[in-house]
Amino acid sequence: MFSVGEDPYGDGGTYRAGAAPAPVGPRLGWKDLLSGIVLRPGATFLQMRDYPVWGPALIVTFIYGLLALFGFDAARDDTINATLTTAIPYVLTTAVAFVLGGLILGAVTHTLARQLGGDGAWQPTVGLSMLIMSITDAPRLVFAVFLGGENGLVQILGWVTWIASGALFTLMVGKSHDLPWPKALGASAIQLVALLSLLKLGTI
Repeated sequence: MFSVGEDPYGDGGTYRAGAAPAPVGPRLGWKDLLSGIVLRPGATFLQMRDYPVWGPALIVTFIYGLLALFGFDAARDDTINATLTTAIPYVLTTAVAFVLGGLILGAVTHTLARQLGGDGAWQPTVGLSMLIMSITDAPRLVFAVFLGGENGLVQILGWVTWIASGALFTLMVGKSHDLPWPKALGASAIQLVALLSLLKLGTI
């Protein structure tokens, strides 16, 4: 069946944990990346599984963090009523905290995915998780800024966008780490619970 000296288990198509396949396509620009997460997430996550996305991830999460403070009623009132020299450091500190929080939660998701047998790289996983966190909460945040976090519409949007983020996290981890959806959802569980507690339940 095999020639002398041939390794019958050396087939390049054989799955090896930690050995990612060749990139599916070229790196997407930031516009195609952001629109792809919303319009064609499966293909986007698969194509970007081997490319770091630090630039878009850090910028989008920082901007989201700048606005996220105004989605909390008490924090928004305190910031608006504060002097400019007090409000600016407060807003900037919150934005930096969101970036650091996104990095930590993304790293936790990546670690769990690898523990469950995933083979994805940590930089794309963390960066994409930060983008998912920011993009999926944007609709709720826009209305929360103007209507307040306790508004009924904002509460409904909070739950809907959280479910959407769960679907995107599961899809992203599944594509990035070559995992079935139950394991991908399990790897995303801690991040989803954290987002629900800190962002959604924090306002609703």
